[in-house]
Amino acid sequence: MSITLQMNQLDITAMFKALGDPTRLRIFEFLRACGAPVAVEESGDVRPLVGPTVGDICCHVTGNERVTSSISFHLKELRLAGLITMERRGKNMICSVNPEAIVLLAQYFGTTPSVGNSDCC
Repeated sequence: MSITLQMNQLDITAMFKALGDPTRLRIFEFLRACGAPVAVEESGDVRPLVGPTVGDICCHVTGNERVTSSISFHLKELRLAGLITMERRGKNMICSVNPEAIVLLAQYFGTTPSVGNSDCC
């Protein structure tokens, strides 16, 4: 097995694990549907930016307008799995879907698995 294939399998495994949590899946789907970066102030207050804010994510997922530690944890897990990117810009944390993760997942689902033996049954 090539190193690239092994790395892709590890990446895919981390992504599936992160997306296996219903809250993280909802956050990821929300960010993917928005298609734009999101932001929140250090205080947790929502500050308008192009696209939804992290506060908007919190509101969408939990109904709260302020960012909770639970949402922060889920965002961190999505980032560590490589599914989203987070970048600090001033007082805001900008979050967006990692396009490379989308490509990797699309490639995964677009290929036929090889199990080493072409005769499956």
